[in-house]
Amino acid sequence: MSRDPIYDILFEPIQIGPVVAKNRFFQVPHCTGLGYRDPSASAWLRGMKAQGGWGTVCTEQVEIHHTSDITPFIELRIWDDRDVPMLAKIADKIHAYDSLAGIELAYNGLNGPNLYGREVPLAPTGMSVESFTYDPVSAKTMDKQDIRNLRKWHRDAAVRGMNAGFDLVYVYAGHGLGFFHHFLCKRYNQRSDEYGGSLENRIRILKEIILDTKEAIGDKCAVPCRLTVNELMGKAGLETEEAKDIISSLAELPDLWDFCLAGWENDSQTSRFSQEGFQDQYRRGFKSLTTKPVVGVGRYTSPDKMVSLIKSGELDLIGCARPSIADPFMPKKIEEGRIDDIRECIGCNICVSGDFTMSPIRCTQNPSMGEEWRKGWHPEFIRAKESDKAVLIVGGGPAGLEAAQMLGKRGYEVTLAEKELNLGGRVLKESRLPGLAAWSRVVDYRLSQFNKLPNLETYFDSNLEPEHLLEFGIPLVGICTGSTWHRTGQGFNLRQPAEIDEKASVYSPDDIIADNLPKGKKVIVWDDDHYYMGNVLAELLIQKGYDISYITPAPEVASWTQNTMEQHLIQKQLMEMGGTIYPNLILAKIEEGLSKFTCSYTNREINHEMDAIVLVSSRYPNDSLFSAMIQRKDEWNDNGLEMVKAFGDCEAPATIAHAVYAGRRFAEELEAKPSKDIIVPFKREITELRS
Repeated sequence: MSRDPIYDILFEPIQIGPVVAKNRFFQVPHCTGLGYRDPSASAWLRGMKAQGGWGTVCTEQVEIHHTSDITPFIELRIWDDRDVPMLAKIADKIHAYDSLAGIELAYNGLNGPNLYGREVPLAPTGMSVESFTYDPVSAKTMDKQDIRNLRKWHRDAAVRGMNAGFDLVYVYAGHGLGFFHHFLCKRYNQRSDEYGGSLENRIRILKEIILDTKEAIGDKCAVPCRLTVNELMGKAGLETEEAKDIISSLAELPDLWDFCLAGWENDSQTSRFSQEGFQDQYRRGFKSLTTKPVVGVGRYTSPDKMVSLIKSGELDLIGCARPSIADPFMPKKIEEGRIDDIRECIGCNICVSGDFTMSPIRCTQNPSMGEEWRKGWHPEFIRAKESDKAVLIVGGGPAGLEAAQMLGKRGYEVTLAEKELNLGGRVLKESRLPGLAAWSRVVDYRLSQFNKLPNLETYFDSNLEPEHLLEFGIPLVGICTGSTWHRTGQGFNLRQPAEIDEKASVYSPDDIIADNLPKGKKVIVWDDDHYYMGNVLAELLIQKGYDISYITPAPEVASWTQNTMEQHLIQKQLMEMGGTIYPNLILAKIEEGLSKFTCSYTNREINHEMDAIVLVSSRYPNDSLFSAMIQRKDEWNDNGLEMVKAFGDCEAPATIAHAVYAGRRFAEELEAKPSKDIIVPFKREITELRS
């Protein structure tokens, strides 16, 4: 197959300063949670993007100096020449596929509390640092020598980036995270010298750094500038008109403009709160201010949308972070005419949670993300089958769908049995809830792969019992029959069932999803899950006319979604919809018409009248079939069974990303030959001490 000519424009080479990108697909800098701790994993991850056809592949932000570290976050570092070999490994992996390698130099300033180096943070104006963890640390106001030092540090880092082999060396003034952004913004920059006050003065340091960088490496490397075009704060922050003035003033200095929103939580909103390309409205008109190429993001997964952006003159390069995580091979699939094979980003921001939890990046759609080096997983390919044995997968939810399609690609004869009349399990049901429609892409992609696998058969309305599995005699069996929400309140805070009067009207999320709705209008949603389910159900019930009291033991709504950068939007939406929020309360007892809680700090009892309560706490695995098969293990051999394994929510309930990962792992490890030498099932880089 070959691409439709309508997409030819996406594969045109683009001149960026002294270098040329082979196409318009530009993986903008994004975090991975790997950084300096996992350099080989970082290199393989970026190399996979290049293999997938991205013309330009960039690192995450790279700290240029030890006086500005953002511990506990794990990013890359280019503090001195000893960091160069590690970074060169990343550039080499990208170059192996004829792609340009970009490095995003960053001096974090007010965003860096310096918990590792214990240096005093530097800022345009001394004030409290602005970190995600509310560190009780202040920065000092930079004097002229500090500014001269900063210019030298950035220049030295740029030279190191060039020596490491990078083709693009960023000047980072975006997302509210870059030091230069702080100089541009009046609320951070309250100086009265030539670096503060007027816009011309506030631009000065950015202009000097761009010129310094170009002078040092500009004949060999392109120098892009990543700039915030709006902070979505009104007059309190940087707005569109002021951003246009900045760009007009510096229009021809950088080799490329990379436009973004600030903060990061605005630029990378989840699909629950924004659609593909929502950033377009904030960039409109900026391209006309410069003759240099422009890149921008918008969670783009539609090739037609990409073409439209290029033809309209809005962008020269299609910037992607999250879509390149969900499908590192999206450019190749467009080039080869395989658009239906694109694994579209669902905008859940599980990828972002890796950075916030200081753990390797993960993706709901692409379970190989972060495992390219550690486990040798590839987003598109998997090793061939070990034998001609047939495989039965019981359960067509996210784990079963992933396992079945990957085993089919290995070449096994696969039978997928699903008790419902459709596939998708919890994903199919949850994607019908408010704001979660894009999550159905998890099912859509895998069903599209099913249609291309003649060795995969699906049976619906198949509520299998142990006798069926023994009767079938299929030797390799995977059971992924999902999970069920507790109706007892058991969860993070209650390890035992709550005391519940049998006359009380108690509902679980499964009831609400199945449209089994409470009688009466005064409903409590008790959320001890702290992710999306409690607040989504509260919104759904408000939409249906219920008077909702959202009660949680946490100090805020959906506390874990701080890691997906949407907590503030979730709480704002619930408040604006009229939900009443009661934080810091632990469920004690449920009676008819009344729920009793205790304050998590004082143990003071607080009662709430209600007609019904929805308990959103935790789930238990639907493992009865697996348990029954284990009990009858002595019958396996006589019936041709060799292996029965539980995985996904059936083994231990977790996120959808965990379930998809479990499905991929089942497919990867099936009939794998164990090695006696392997203790840890993935590679890791260890510091060895010399005696």
